[in-house]
Amino acid sequence: MSGVRIIPTMGRNNCGGRCRLLIEEQDGKILSIKGDPAYPDRGPCIKGLQYDKTFLGEDRLKTPLKRVGKRGEGMFETISWKEAIDLLSSEWIRIRDTYGPASRYVNYGWGVEAVLNGTNMVKRLLRLDGGHLDSYNTYSTACTNYTTPYLYGTEYSGSSFDTLEDSKLIILWAHNPAETKFDNLMDCLRKAKKNGAEIIVIDPRKTPTVKALGAEWIGIKPTTDCALMDAMSYVIWSEDLYDHFFVEERCLGFEKYFTYLSGKEDGIAKTPAWASKITGISEDVIVNLARRYAMTKPAALMQGYGGQRHANGEQFTRGGIALACLTGNVGISGGWASGAGQCKIVDMPAMPMPENPVNQSISVFTWTDAIYKGKEFGEKDGLKGAKHLDCGIKMIFSIAGNALVNQHSDINRTKQILEDESLCEFIVCSDVFMTPSAKFADLVLPATSLLECDNIITPWNQGSFLGFSSQIVEPLDERRFEFEWLREVAERLGLAEEFSCGHTDYREWLRGIYEDYRTSDMPSYEEFKKEGIYIFKDAPRVIAFEAQRKGEKPFETPSGKVEIYSPTLEEMEDVRIPAVPGYVEVKEGPGKSEKYPLQLIGWHTKGRAHSVGFNNEKLRAKYPQVLWMNPKDGAARGLQAEDLVEVWNDRGRMVVPVLLTEEIIPGVVAIAEGAWYESDSQGRDISGSINVLTSQEPTPLAKGNPQHTNLVEVKRLKEN
Repeated sequence: MSGVRIIPTMGRNNCGGRCRLLIEEQDGKILSIKGDPAYPDRGPCIKGLQYDKTFLGEDRLKTPLKRVGKRGEGMFETISWKEAIDLLSSEWIRIRDTYGPASRYVNYGWGVEAVLNGTNMVKRLLRLDGGHLDSYNTYSTACTNYTTPYLYGTEYSGSSFDTLEDSKLIILWAHNPAETKFDNLMDCLRKAKKNGAEIIVIDPRKTPTVKALGAEWIGIKPTTDCALMDAMSYVIWSEDLYDHFFVEERCLGFEKYFTYLSGKEDGIAKTPAWASKITGISEDVIVNLARRYAMTKPAALMQGYGGQRHANGEQFTRGGIALACLTGNVGISGGWASGAGQCKIVDMPAMPMPENPVNQSISVFTWTDAIYKGKEFGEKDGLKGAKHLDCGIKMIFSIAGNALVNQHSDINRTKQILEDESLCEFIVCSDVFMTPSAKFADLVLPATSLLECDNIITPWNQGSFLGFSSQIVEPLDERRFEFEWLREVAERLGLAEEFSCGHTDYREWLRGIYEDYRTSDMPSYEEFKKEGIYIFKDAPRVIAFEAQRKGEKPFETPSGKVEIYSPTLEEMEDVRIPAVPGYVEVKEGPGKSEKYPLQLIGWHTKGRAHSVGFNNEKLRAKYPQVLWMNPKDGAARGLQAEDLVEVWNDRGRMVVPVLLTEEIIPGVVAIAEGAWYESDSQGRDISGSINVLTSQEPTPLAKGNPQHTNLVEVKRLKEN
């Protein structure tokens, strides 16, 4: 028996926490998982402390599997790795030669966020072999990352979080870092609060962020955020509370925005009274909020990702930027430019990626349409690089991603498309579990978890550290890191040396990437791996657009100014994408349907990172899957606490317990995203998977994710 080892490591899931862990191991068994007192800012939550229970259970995939039933039935037979490589290689070549390289697609999914990850490794090999249909956007940030550059010329509109210590007022709009683990934002918000900053949270739910920060909560109806923004802007403009210098010298088009606010063109002044009827927020609250934001300097309006995951998400982004510019809170410490808020503190190492020979890309959210429409899928659908596809997607790789079914909208429509084998002909999935997505693969390959392989971890949004995710135990059964089987496929293609940069062991490739990146003041690879983390020295404090505010350089837009009015967007002549920011009603907004009177939104629970961790029974018990509903809505339906209810619309049905709580506004229901879809004999989801109810209609400009815009009805199950 060997002695106990204490191994430092770091989480690599799609979670901003990037927790620092100390794992006790002896003879291939994990004895305990703890946080590291030396790094309190990287302390783990319950998800990290449960990694062994999540990733090393009996539900793990153990061997390669080949589908034997109809696609989606979940019927597979065990095959050897040689048979798996033979099948994959033959289908790879057949589809490439029959339909061309652009028929191959790597589906969006980031169950592994690390320097060497399977998604990018598959893309690398495909690009060396002629290319693949590419993608742009993310499910998380499509509207805000796509739209912010129309105003600022870049998506990097965020400052480093430490600048918030200078803020006097912070508005977190659809931003819930207490649950999303948004880097070290919560620590910086607590410091700002200690320094005297007021914090306001605008959200349909009274989120854990409200409670953790003792913040003021303003409940708002989903999809109406821009109406509130318009009314705030109206107050600030009409009461002459705006920053004349910034508006007149650094921005383009505020006069057109003021014309819109006045109602001269449409006859509707965007007053607090107008917005109150739309948002459900009182006029007094709207006026008070506008004045406080305009008159408290500096102030930070921080837009989360929830508000832009709506059918009018582009307008949410633009409205927040307009407010930030109107109040002159751009380019100053303690202010915030709003929009996407991306911020690069330190350049990070990355796996080398060749250019894609296929110059065609789709929004990550529209892949089901790219399968279904085939050659009819074109520019109007968001295709870039060609007028239309040469053919539909014929081969899909789903690597460490559950977005093939579970995390994609309208699960029932997705299933129908994937079940038709004449459309997409071959699907490969590499994962650690038989997820709802893996059940729709033709070939399932058992992957290694973060406890079974080495990797290098980079920060999520902003940060000044590198982490090392150390192998704790040997891969069990026949599980393999994606590099290993991809190199075998590369050998069949005559591309092994090019694919792996000459390496036969992924660890040596990982070392090479680090050494190519390492500067003279950084530790050796061995020292970095032993310590498990490296903190960059003298990381810069970033204030977004400080130089532009001072007039030292222009904004990266055609005019060199912040384009509140966009000539480019005006040319599109789409009423859903007006030339200036403004409230745009959506088909599934509040009060739009008597049949489905409730708005449904999702949120990110503390119990998992998207869908990672749902299989952990302890996490499910601590954070049960329930439908939040205001007691007024419950009483109107004769519901009592913990009743089992049916939630439905024209897209699907779900059975789930109800939680009656004042912490959600009337007219809105909510459920945490990421539950693993499972249907009963009547085709109803019984696990609480929100995507049986969400829409696949993309947003108008970014072609992004509208998954918080849904109308539903709810009733007690026994009435069925």
